[in-house]
Amino acid sequence: MDLAGRELTGKRLAALRPDRRLAQMVFQDPFASLNPRLPVHELVTEPARIHGLIGEKDQKQLAADLVTRVGLEADCITRYPHQFSGGQRQRLCIARALSVRPKLIVADEAVSALDVSIARQVTDLMLDLQQREGMAFLFISHDIAVVERVSHRIAVMYGGEIVEMGATADILARPQHSYTRRLLAAVPSGKPGENRKDGRLREAVAPKLAFTRPGERLVQLPLVEVLPGHFVRAEAA
Repeated sequence: MDLAGRELTGKRLAALRPDRRLAQMVFQDPFASLNPRLPVHELVTEPARIHGLIGEKDQKQLAADLVTRVGLEADCITRYPHQFSGGQRQRLCIARALSVRPKLIVADEAVSALDVSIARQVTDLMLDLQQREGMAFLFISHDIAVVERVSHRIAVMYGGEIVEMGATADILARPQHSYTRRLLAAVPSGKPGENRKDGRLREAVAPKLAFTRPGERLVQLPLVEVLPGHFVRAEAA
């Protein structure tokens, strides 16, 4: 596996340290993600200090730059997490991730704890950062509407493995795996009595999981390219 041209597979922990800054995380609960005892200028610059990218004298200037980039006022850097709303705290978490100039941000259910309008603002921010700064987002979510809006490609997971992967438009319009069809069938259409997709999806059933007996090795079924760039895992009989 490589990230931004750097091979990561097989590296020892110490050797991975310089590469860790290339991938950062934004978690589901923005309040639990931030140390309530630290002011913003320390919170958002902590990763940069850990990686030796800045000194103490540059901390406040970097913090002001970071919060401005995520749509907050520069003078908020002396405040504490409890003085911000949920959406603002999630912006601080994104600013913190940005402090080390990552190539990838993993957003794990990053808007599920926010109300719809605030979640929209946060995803707008992510899309803007993606276009303006050329970084990638790996967006983990159960909300198909949000995934449809922010993702170029989708990987559907079931039973701990990827069962279908491809361009967003292809996955949503032409789902191939039975679990993907079942997942999309469960999304409300907004019209009473109607599902989001047609009758074929309403009839979709949960796929079988491959279990082994004690002592047997699990044989992982292969991913097959059914359309250009669209891969589907073969299903257990």
